[in-house]
Amino acid sequence: MSQRSASPPEAPEPGHDIREQVVRMAARLEPRINQLARLVVERQRAEVPGFDRLPGDMQDLEIASAARHTIRGFLRCVQGLADTDAEVLRERATQRAAEGVHLTGLLRAYHVATEVVTDALCAAARPGEEAALLWLTRRLFTTVNSLVEQATEAYLLGMADQQAAKRELAAALLRGDAPQEVAARCGLPLEPGYLVLSVRAPGPQEPVAARRLLRQVLGRLAPAADGRALSLPNEQGGHILLPLGTPHADLVRNLSTGLSRPVIAGVALAATPGDVPAAAEQAHRIAAIARTPGVHRLQDVLLDYHLAGSKDSAAELAALLDPLDGHAGLVEAVAAFLDCDLDRRRTAQALRVHPNTVDNRLARAAQLTGLDPHTTHGVQLFGAALTLRRLAEGSTTGFLPG
Repeated sequence: MSQRSASPPEAPEPGHDIREQVVRMAARLEPRINQLARLVVERQRAEVPGFDRLPGDMQDLEIASAARHTIRGFLRCVQGLADTDAEVLRERATQRAAEGVHLTGLLRAYHVATEVVTDALCAAARPGEEAALLWLTRRLFTTVNSLVEQATEAYLLGMADQQAAKRELAAALLRGDAPQEVAARCGLPLEPGYLVLSVRAPGPQEPVAARRLLRQVLGRLAPAADGRALSLPNEQGGHILLPLGTPHADLVRNLSTGLSRPVIAGVALAATPGDVPAAAEQAHRIAAIARTPGVHRLQDVLLDYHLAGSKDSAAELAALLDPLDGHAGLVEAVAAFLDCDLDRRRTAQALRVHPNTVDNRLARAAQLTGLDPHTTHGVQLFGAALTLRRLAEGSTTGFLPG
């Protein structure tokens, strides 16, 4: 059964005497239509969350015009002059969906407008017109109920179309398949660059659960993206594309709590729309490699990522040593410390310095890189970075160390 068929029945037609009073009351309000429309906008601005953030022309032109149209239609309808046309409201509801206005705010706006007209009817009623006022009030409520149902239906259809368009754009970006053309055809903005997330659960899950997880993650991240997030599901979860400037701290904060189950997210940067396919592949590999729930960047899983045979990680892994290059003796100290099996005295002998100097240089290296050469993780990363640097130096001189 459709919503419209379930609407309450309209108020029965009034008797002749009451009909005359209804017509007179409605006629008294017609000169005040513009004033009532302005009051509707003022009340909505004060009482509907987020209304005051809408563009000024939307508030003062579109919404005020829709209020005038609806009030005039109702007053003419009860006078038997015309029926209330909901097409304008359906168009506006579809536009609000495309603009990201929440349905709750849209419905609250209708309730505010109903209160304004109800107050005006009460003020216009004269002694002896109580029955006409009761009939008008009931007719107003049933009319608004029908309009709200139609506007809600249009809003939801608009949201469905919008979501389909966003999925189409996300798919085009992830494939690298003419996203500019898709964005123009769908009327969607194309970001200068994207933060690409690959989302999955820590363990295996059914496709339905994977899509549900992606929707939950998207719901948590959407506010940080100001409604500009794109997503595309897959069997593990899916990809989410956020505007490039989305802070990493927002991702960590929003995905650490409030979800029905833990989530693993790999994150990679796409500096341009054309870089999205490569970033999506990197984010997917990061998420596959990461072992614990949370938001993971390449540097968080760098060694495992590189050892998995990922060529695009070699440069970043070798670059771990870059912060040490401007400081004499730090790279040599780390290399000697590893060569001497983490023995500070043997390292001091190899470098011909005091053991305390070795300690100071290793501490400085840890401070500059964020890696401690005394830990297993630090040893692995420093060792891999030093090997890659030696290979790179060997390739430029024609000599590859054995």
